[in-house]
Amino acid sequence: MMEMKMAVPVYNVSKEQPEMDPADMEDVEEVEEEETGEDNSKARQLTMQMMQNPQILAALQERLDGLVGSPSGYMESLPKVVKRRVNALKNLQAKCAHIEAKFYEEVHELERKYAALYHPLFDKRSEIVRASYEPTDEECEWKQDEEEELTEEMKEKAKVEEEKKDEEKEDPKGIPEFWLTVFKNVDLLSEMLQEHDEPILKHLQDIKVKFSDAGQPMSFTLEFHFEPNEFFTNTVLTKTYKMRSEPDESDPFSFDGPEIMGCTGCTVDWSKGKNVTLKTIKKKQKHKGRGTVRTVTKTVPNDSFFNFFSPPEVPENGDLDEDSEAVLAADFEIGHFIRERIVPRAVLYFTGEAVEDDDDDYDEEGEEADDEEGEEEADEENDPDYEPKKDANPPEECKQQ
Repeated sequence: MMEMKMAVPVYNVSKEQPEMDPADMEDVEEVEEEETGEDNSKARQLTMQMMQNPQILAALQERLDGLVGSPSGYMESLPKVVKRRVNALKNLQAKCAHIEAKFYEEVHELERKYAALYHPLFDKRSEIVRASYEPTDEECEWKQDEEEELTEEMKEKAKVEEEKKDEEKEDPKGIPEFWLTVFKNVDLLSEMLQEHDEPILKHLQDIKVKFSDAGQPMSFTLEFHFEPNEFFTNTVLTKTYKMRSEPDESDPFSFDGPEIMGCTGCTVDWSKGKNVTLKTIKKKQKHKGRGTVRTVTKTVPNDSFFNFFSPPEVPENGDLDEDSEAVLAADFEIGHFIRERIVPRAVLYFTGEAVEDDDDDYDEEGEEADDEEGEEEADEENDPDYEPKKDANPPEECKQQ
């Protein structure tokens, strides 16, 4: 699987949303207008939650590691004839970057080829989840590890208990709430979920990955397939990520594999009163001169997983403000994670087995971080100039959804 540049999970609302249908203006909440400014609060909240995520910290560390080896004056001290030869090596390195770019293009073609082999298996998975196919006894037989094998007596006892439970309950169809459970089991995705998203995601039947056709610019599309529901009329919601695998001519040495250059969401055709990405609030405003108070009703963005389908647009010049850049970085990481991990291993995230494997990846690093933190605290306590009160309030610029 290819590594993608851009990182950082967390998803928040940071763009203007379309006007809300009057029918959506229900469940109005009343809030007081504060002078402190909501924009700064949102920025702090986004920053704080980003910094609490280990994947973000890893990405920042990677950037810091990139600073190692910065010019130290050694190159300037070399004789001119040696500098000439070093320049020749750099030209060779630039050519290597172009070859590497072609390599990743061919990897993309291989992914397209093997995606066709995965599709029948993923389609069968979808049929079982949504109850359009009932697997045979042979297909349901899972071979356990030797150490996990049960005795015949225990097997019989477990079978009797299961049959008793089945008699007490109605026979569920397929695997209820399969994808919602996957989302809730994965930190990166559960952080995006709000309580009002869950009833909608119960209707999610499948997530598919479609790659661009041969000869077309590199891209992939995530397709979220929903059964008919009361929330929107779409049967499929899509998100397309455009990629590039070529070195930047002005900085060829920065090339480190394909980059996601932009993404395009889709329009969700919400039913009246069901748009969870918007909410209506009432604000009390006091007139500076007369002192009279009036109540103003506003429609504002609301945190929701479904903001995932309305990412900030990337201007042609590529310039973005800090909030939009952070949201896009999070968006790219989430899209890549769904494509690379969630879709191929969905059942393991449903059972929690893949989550345990992911946690194992961070165990050693986490322990080191704890040790370093403990050492740092000890150093601070031993420092005669250390004043805890000065550190009691963390910087404001530090606080997704």
